[in-house]
Amino acid sequence: MLLRAIDISKSYDGVQALRGASFELRAGEVHALVGENGAGKTTLIKIITGAVDPDTGQIEVDGQPIHDNSPARAKAAGIAAIYQQPSLFPELSVVENISLGQERSGSFGVVNWKQRRARAERLLQEVGAHIDVDAEAGELSMPQQQLMEIARALGAQARVLIMDEPTASLTEEETQNLYRVIGKLREQGVGIIYISHRLAELSVIADRVTVLRDGQVIATREMAEVDQPELIRLMVGRELSTVFPKREVTPGEPALELRGLSDSANGLADINLLIRAGEIVGLAGLVGAGRTQLARAVFGLNPATQGEILLSGNSVRIKSPADAIAAGIAYVPEDRRRHGVILDMAISANITLAMLRKLARNGSFDFRRETEVSADYIQKFAIKTPATFSHVGTLSGGNQQKVALSRWLATKPSVLILDEPTQGIDVGAKSEIHALMGELASQGMAILMISSELPEILGMSDRVAVMRSGTIAGVVERAVATQEKILALAL
Repeated sequence: MLLRAIDISKSYDGVQALRGASFELRAGEVHALVGENGAGKTTLIKIITGAVDPDTGQIEVDGQPIHDNSPARAKAAGIAAIYQQPSLFPELSVVENISLGQERSGSFGVVNWKQRRARAERLLQEVGAHIDVDAEAGELSMPQQQLMEIARALGAQARVLIMDEPTASLTEEETQNLYRVIGKLREQGVGIIYISHRLAELSVIADRVTVLRDGQVIATREMAEVDQPELIRLMVGRELSTVFPKREVTPGEPALELRGLSDSANGLADINLLIRAGEIVGLAGLVGAGRTQLARAVFGLNPATQGEILLSGNSVRIKSPADAIAAGIAYVPEDRRRHGVILDMAISANITLAMLRKLARNGSFDFRRETEVSADYIQKFAIKTPATFSHVGTLSGGNQQKVALSRWLATKPSVLILDEPTQGIDVGAKSEIHALMGELASQGMAILMISSELPEILGMSDRVAVMRSGTIAGVVERAVATQEKILALAL
């Protein structure tokens, strides 16, 4: 056996993250690790990589225990991880990020940049990434950053490779490239721990699957012997009737209208779109089509240079996020860890961050009201945390997304823009967020939902607007929307 995690237990602030969990990985195997957010997957991975010490249990590689595990010891044992949120230095170049910690300088401390650049280009080519190795890492898109992380892990020649949601930000073509790389690693005897909430892909890529629930291992099965409904039942402990609990809501008056919105600097051209009160409009399109740029323009992060924005029929000027918030627009961005929440701040501070003026009275801050507001949303959205003052960074991805949503819903918006609202979260949390969207729409909120998952687009949208090359290529009604029609417009 290549890797064993034996009887691992860990608790945080009174919350038991793992309870006697055991996990095995064979050489040349892709072993999927699944479970709802908060099930203990991240904690187990952190313990395997030496980032966190377990309360009990041990890690073995090739039958040899790793005593006092640490990131350095795990790396020396051949363990590497690719996390869902890329861990890179944004101000450094791609070649510097890939080379960091993997190469030594030559004679007299001189760095052989030609050699490093050639090596980085080769590794990127292996994962099918077309990226300028001299570009700043922070300038790359999320999919490009993810591919760069994979290339860096390949360069480390890991024997145990952990992939945490590796396809969450990738296109279909990039995903197929990743599968090819995984197949090559498998042939070389590398063991891969594959964490994904996209259950459909597990039957394609995984040999075995282990299910975690509430910190315990519920089952380990051969992938060929378990189907998706059974996996969902094991993960959530119940039958999940539907992941897309769409409510039928009669749309009201126009809430948000875009007329001729254009911005050549951000690739937007003549966008016309209408969203009514109580309506969920899905925004589909390929990566790079301009969906996020449109959301940022409407929210005032990158104001459009031409065109008009109307709210409830009235033309408004939105030149900044403050203007958007004042007008009743809220925006939950795609990258929740960088732009959606502040990890080192308390949950209560995160939830109330967009409504600070309402909590200030006569020059003083109403901390009691802050606690009341945050406690209300923690209860309403079932955010798993021991206290309102816990840091958001201690929460699972699904719970972090709920905090991000809570912040903007606390401003009482009339228009809500959601950019990849369920990316990287489990089926149970997806169902909860979809149900919340349906509840908000029934209350008259207009929702623009950007998603790369076509089942989500089809399952939750009243209408689907498809972007291509920075403009709206077409709008499809729910009753006649199909994956084929959406892809035809996107392409």
